[in-house]
Amino acid sequence: MSLHPKPRELNEMKTVDPVELSSRVIDQEVASEPTNRVTNELSEIADGVALVESFSHMVVFDTDEGLVSFDASGAQSGKAVTEALRGWRTKRVHSLVYTHGHLDHVGGSGAIIADAENRGYKPPTVFGHENIPRRLDRYQDTNDWNLLINRRQFGGVSPKHRLGLITDKTDKPLFVPKSTVWPDVVYADQMKLRVGELEMELHHGKGETDDHTWAWIPSHKALITGDFVIWVFPNAGNPQKVQRYPLEWAATLRKMMSYDAELLLPAHGLPIVGNVRINRVLKDMADALEFLVQETLELMNQGVPLNEIIHQVKIDEEKLSLPWLLPAYDEPEFVIRNIWRMYGGWWDADPASLKPSATSALAHEVVSLVGGLEVLLKRAESVAAEGDFRLASHLIEFAANAAPKDATVHGVRSAIYKERRRNEKSLMSKGVFAAAMRESEAIVEQVDDE
Repeated sequence: MSLHPKPRELNEMKTVDPVELSSRVIDQEVASEPTNRVTNELSEIADGVALVESFSHMVVFDTDEGLVSFDASGAQSGKAVTEALRGWRTKRVHSLVYTHGHLDHVGGSGAIIADAENRGYKPPTVFGHENIPRRLDRYQDTNDWNLLINRRQFGGVSPKHRLGLITDKTDKPLFVPKSTVWPDVVYADQMKLRVGELEMELHHGKGETDDHTWAWIPSHKALITGDFVIWVFPNAGNPQKVQRYPLEWAATLRKMMSYDAELLLPAHGLPIVGNVRINRVLKDMADALEFLVQETLELMNQGVPLNEIIHQVKIDEEKLSLPWLLPAYDEPEFVIRNIWRMYGGWWDADPASLKPSATSALAHEVVSLVGGLEVLLKRAESVAAEGDFRLASHLIEFAANAAPKDATVHGVRSAIYKERRRNEKSLMSKGVFAAAMRESEAIVEQVDDE
C-alpha cells in the first residue's frame, strides 16, 4: 500500500519535522497538511534512529556493527532512499528486514545491494517471514495479472510515477524487478535478532498480508509496524487483491499496545512519539476493525445476504474523520467483503448469482424489457444527475454489455464514471472508476477513427 501525495499536496507541507507534525495532528485530531509524505528525505527521529519518508519508508538503526534497515522502499524510490541514507551514515548496511513482501517495501533492495557493491561492502543479510518467498513466487506466476490490477488500482495516479513498474532489456513488463532480493533468512512465528548492541524481536502477524513482520526494539522502546499502521483506514479490504485479515490485524494492534512503546515507526505516514498517542492510534484502528468483524458476523449468522450487509454496517462518520482513519485508500465497505470471503466463501447468498447467465444475455434482456438502449441511457443519466451513482452504474453497465461497441453508450458511460470517480474518497474506488472511464473513452475514439 502507498499513497503518493500530489505535487499540490507536497507544496502544502509546512512542518519539516515529522514528529512535530504527528504530535500536533494526534493531539488536535485534525490534519492541516499531508500525513503521508513522499519526499525521499531523512529525519533523525532519535539518537541513531532515522526515517526516510518515501513511497514506502525506510527505517534505519545505527549500531557498532553497521546499519539495520527495515524495508528498502520501492524500485523507483530505492536509489533516492539509499542516497538519503548515505547523507546520514556511510556504514555498511549489515541487515535488511522486510516487514512484508509488497514491492513498495522490497523492490528497492537492488539499490541497497548496488550501493554495497560500489562501496566494497559485503551485502546485507536479508530477513523476513517465511511467506515472503511464496508471495514473490506467486507474483511471478501472475505477472500480467498483477500489472493489470495495479494499473487499475492506481488509475487515478499520473502514469509518470510508473508505480514501481520495471522493464527488462526486452522491454517485457515485470511486476517483480529482477534486482529484487529474496530473504536469506526466514522465520515462522518469532525471531530474536542482535546486531552489535541492538536487540530486536521480530514477530509475525496477519493483517494486510499473511507474511507481515512487526518488531519491538527494547532499547528504544520502539515499535516497527510496517503496514499495520498506515495513517489511513486499514487496507483490509482491497477489492483486487488476495485475502486480508481484519480480526488478526486488530489482535496484532492490541498486542503492540501491551509493549509500553514510546516510539512507533510505520512504513507509511508519520512516526508517533509518546505512549498515550501511540495507544490512541492503535486502539482506534483495532476498534474499527473489530466492529466491522463483529457486526458482519452477527448479520451473517442471521442469514443476511452480503449486499444487505454492506449497506447496513457503517462506522461512525466522526470516527472516519480522524486523520489516521480516513478512508482515503481502502474503505470499510471493502473490508466487509473480505470478512464475508473469509468466513462465508465467494457466494454472496443471492440465488441468481450462484450460476448466473452470461452478462451479455442479461443485458440484452434488460434493454428489451425497458424499451431499448435510448430509454436505458436516459434513465442512467437521470439517476446519475440525482447523485445515485450506484444505481446509475448498474444501468450503464447493462447498456454497455448489450452494445459493447456503441460510441453513444460509451460516451455516457465515460461521463458517468468520470463524475463517480470525482465523488469517491478512496484511491481504490477512484482507480477502478477511472479505468472504466478510460476504457469507454478508448472505445469512443476507436469508433470515431473508423
